Amino acid sequence: MNRKILRLAIPNVISNISVPLLGLLDIGLMGHMGSQSYIGAIAIGTMIFNFMFWAFGFLRMGSSGFTAQAYGRRDMPEILMILVRSLLLAFIIGVLLIILQIPIGYFSFKLLNAGSEVEKIAAQYFYIRIYSAPATLALYALLGWFIGMQDAKTPLIIAVFVNLINMAYSIFFIKVMGMKADGIALGSMLAQYSGLLLALWMLYKYYGKLFKHFSIQKLKLLKPFLNFLYVNQNIFIRTMLLIFTFTFFTSRSAALGDDILSGNTLLYQFLIFFSYFMDGFAFAAESLVGKYYGAADKMMLKKTVKRLFLWGACICLFFTVFYYFLGRLLLPVLTNNIPSLQIANHYFYWVYLLPIATFAAFLWDGIYIGCTASVAMRNSMIVSVLILFFPLYFLVFKSFGNDGLWLSFLIFLASRGVLLQLFSGKYIFPTKKYFHNTN
Repeated sequence: MNRKILRLAIPNVISNISVPLLGLLDIGLMGHMGSQSYIGAIAIGTMIFNFMFWAFGFLRMGSSGFTAQAYGRRDMPEILMILVRSLLLAFIIGVLLIILQIPIGYFSFKLLNAGSEVEKIAAQYFYIRIYSAPATLALYALLGWFIGMQDAKTPLIIAVFVNLINMAYSIFFIKVMGMKADGIALGSMLAQYSGLLLALWMLYKYYGKLFKHFSIQKLKLLKPFLNFLYVNQNIFIRTMLLIFTFTFFTSRSAALGDDILSGNTLLYQFLIFFSYFMDGFAFAAESLVGKYYGAADKMMLKKTVKRLFLWGACICLFFTVFYYFLGRLLLPVLTNNIPSLQIANHYFYWVYLLPIATFAAFLWDGIYIGCTASVAMRNSMIVSVLILFFPLYFLVFKSFGNDGLWLSFLIFLASRGVLLQLFSGKYIFPTKKYFHNTN
């Protein structure tokens, strides 16, 4: 079991770690344009797309859960039809985002309220990269499908390829063609379509035999598609609440002043770094839990969950110790701004609690996705955000300021894991012998 978990988790960890390298390159290229406006514009443009595409992350999560269950049942026709439905939905949403690009861009820039020069450059970036939406969302569906097929190697190859070719495109368009933010956007767009072509080629090469199960009649069946939409609808609500909470945390940090905002942003990077590792094991959970859930193998399901939490506890312990003894040494690597460093050092004790507060939620997310138990994911997020986070924040913020903000945020993160644990008896380990589609 340990070998199965690591075989799926390690490639995803490597894939996750490759992502920030691209962001660093983009910032580095823009940082030599002679104006800080370029850095700010890329940061804002990237933020818009991160939030927008993150909101449609259900295409990956829903695809992986349903596929893993069908894989566990050895239902080859359904495995293929899940992919077709996912790609069809990804294409429809991607095209709609392109059609609605003007109102999306307008409201995004109004909400972020950047300076005129930054907004002008960010708009150039946005109105080029938006055309990558169908490819990006199709890749979400494909990567989720590969994970559901217990295949972590293919998503790793695709992710590394996309990041590397994106870097190459960006360097070419800026250093050779003399472009600026538009070059970064064009590079990102072309990299997504290049990655999609590679993913489709690998799909044909390794899973081409499945296409004999394609059926127009099955595609016309409304019930499976509605079930797919229902699960994804709940994941969408859950994700939007998560995005809203993170955005609120950033907004409240900004309300405390630029120094607090920059200091909290630095501390937040330690959560992001930890998530790169835990997400790898969450993806492994989606694959393995979904397979055993679909096969109605309750014994292996329980064994998998126990082993996942054993690995999660070990990673949590490692990062807690690492952050305690060496975490502060990483701050000067992130910035040389003295006020930001002073704030981050002053509040650094909250970082020690981040792995402890979050590791269970990461793992339970993967487990629930594998079981397509989206109702529990949605309900736990509603409770964590609306009943715990916001009331606690408004109760303690005036008295404790930034400490109150961090306390509320940490309790929100921890409560998700606790609530999903409490719901597991009903949604993950039901008593009836055969337990498909219990969400």
